[in-house]
Amino acid sequence: MKSVIDRFNKLKVEHQLLNPASEVKFWQREATSLRQQLRYLEECHRQLMGEELSGLSANDLQNLESQLEMSLKGVRTKKNQICNDEIKELNQKGSFIHQENIELHKKLDLVSKENEKLQKKVYKARDVNRGNKSSQPPHSISNEDDLHAPTHLQLSQPQIQT
Repeated sequence: MKSVIDRFNKLKVEHQLLNPASEVKFWQREATSLRQQLRYLEECHRQLMGEELSGLSANDLQNLESQLEMSLKGVRTKKNQICNDEIKELNQKGSFIHQENIELHKKLDLVSKENEKLQKKVYKARDVNRGNKSSQPPHSISNEDDLHAPTHLQLSQPQIQT
């Protein structure tokens, strides 16, 4: 379309005083030329799609095949480029996730070590309390397993003494 406009502008500059009849003839020729180009492009498109090949010679078919192979090569190249870009992106994401996993494992180890330290402190406190319990008077009530555990009492029938 741009070439048509350029040709019109060139013709207009060459013939500053175009009369309406010659301008109409110019546009009629342009319309005819554009219709022919459209028919040719539609025919090429159908041939590229594998339709209406019966009128082609062996040489034409060979040229069409090479054109299709070149186009297919371009498509494959673009597809491979996109796949490679996606692979790089996924590798980067995988590396990031792996690094994040390592950091989380370090945090988990740190929390586990802190938990062990706290458990040791609790057990030491229990051992100290158990040691203190042995010094309690013999008639006091104590629960050696846990300081906060409930005490279970049961009623029993009195035994008859004979």
